[in-house]
Amino acid sequence: MGQDEGYLLDNRQAEAGARFDALSALFDASTFRHFEAVGIDEGWQCWEVGAGGPTVPAWLAERVGPRGRVLATDIDVSWTERAAADGVEVLRHDVALDEPPAGPFDLIHARLLLVHVADRDAALRSMVQALRPGGRLLIEDADPALQPLICPDEYGPEQELANRLRRGFRQLLQQRGADLAYGRKLPRLLREAGLAEVEADAYFPITSPQCDVLEAATVHQVRDKLTAAGLATDEEIERHLANIAAGRLDLATAPMISAWGRRPFDDGP
Repeated sequence: MGQDEGYLLDNRQAEAGARFDALSALFDASTFRHFEAVGIDEGWQCWEVGAGGPTVPAWLAERVGPRGRVLATDIDVSWTERAAADGVEVLRHDVALDEPPAGPFDLIHARLLLVHVADRDAALRSMVQALRPGGRLLIEDADPALQPLICPDEYGPEQELANRLRRGFRQLLQQRGADLAYGRKLPRLLREAGLAEVEADAYFPITSPQCDVLEAATVHQVRDKLTAAGLATDEEIERHLANIAAGRLDLATAPMISAWGRRPFDDGP
């Protein structure tokens, strides 16, 4: 298919922990707000797909209590395993290839996952199938094409460099099959999957110290691929990292679109 193999941002790299911590600091509050709106109760069966870090499954485990179940899955659980201490069941699992784990589930959640999955349609079908009738699906994913600038206020050469490197990074993502306009499609995709009561909103920070942490970790992870592809020079990358460290950039993230819906009690026509 002409796509490079594997995920661009590897969980096994040292910077992955910094990325997960920054993503948690940036987006957990928004995710937990959506969980509260769903109305998660004690005893619920929850599946956290592509968990990455431990914070979201740990929050769910506290909410559902000892009578509930939280399953956290990822293709690489090296960072997720920390959640096991909070009563979370951790399983290595590829949502696009493997059969859904034993359910059914009252809540299934995936954040910043499907945009990176080549067979994201199969992954979404798998999650819908694993819901109990009346169960809720919450998908939160990025839409980089909706707001492509990491420095929305591009007023000088430092901001222009940051945006140019971000364009290179997104080119690498596309080469690996990422859909940079995926987030906006979620409401339609959830309806087409048969879910009812579908709603969605969007959130992204314009500037935050955690945006600086996230960008520095991301650049460190992909710098070799950027230079190998001729998308940036080592000097440009070092200059950009120095600009981040100096706190001179108002860095944003791509919008995270959250879409949710309920599996009908009657799946018939």
